[in-house]
Amino acid sequence: MDLQEVSEVAREIPPPEHTTMTVEEFLARDIEGYEYVKGELVPMSSPSLGHAKISARITRYLLTYVSESQLGDVYVEAGFKVGERGMKPDVAFISTARLPEDESKGAPIPPDFAVEVISPTDVQWRVTEKVQAYLEAGTQMVWVVESVMKTVTVYRSETDIKVFTGAETLTGEDVVPGFSCPVAQIFE
Repeated sequence: MDLQEVSEVAREIPPPEHTTMTVEEFLARDIEGYEYVKGELVPMSSPSLGHAKISARITRYLLTYVSESQLGDVYVEAGFKVGERGMKPDVAFISTARLPEDESKGAPIPPDFAVEVISPTDVQWRVTEKVQAYLEAGTQMVWVVESVMKTVTVYRSETDIKVFTGAETLTGEDVVPGFSCPVAQIFE
């Protein structure tokens, strides 16, 4: 997709809508296609096939490992309370000890681990803002997956940031102990 096409797609995404609902109400309603940021419903673009394929691969690898190891649960585009935001990471993990009892609505807590797959219409500062919100709310690890350069940037804090390329292997570190996945497999 060239810059002209990205610009055209970005114009099709409606601007945020101010709302009087709280983040808790947003999570209870599970409004599809939106995130909740600072009192506004922010539309999410529909994922491209490439975006969806990458998210599915990460989900498959992570879900298989987490299920076999009985470490918790893996979620796809589920709502989470992240500070005063209602966010829907592409893939998320919550450890067994932190699993919410009520699964009929979004989680009242941030995930332990969140994955954001970059879309052609994503704006870098918004992605950075999301990562910062996750970390400030207590998410222990965030992966930002970039399909053009085929890299995964792993954030543990504002200063603990590592970029992984196709020749390297990602791990779950202490968040998803024992999990590993070659970066190249995500982009096959």
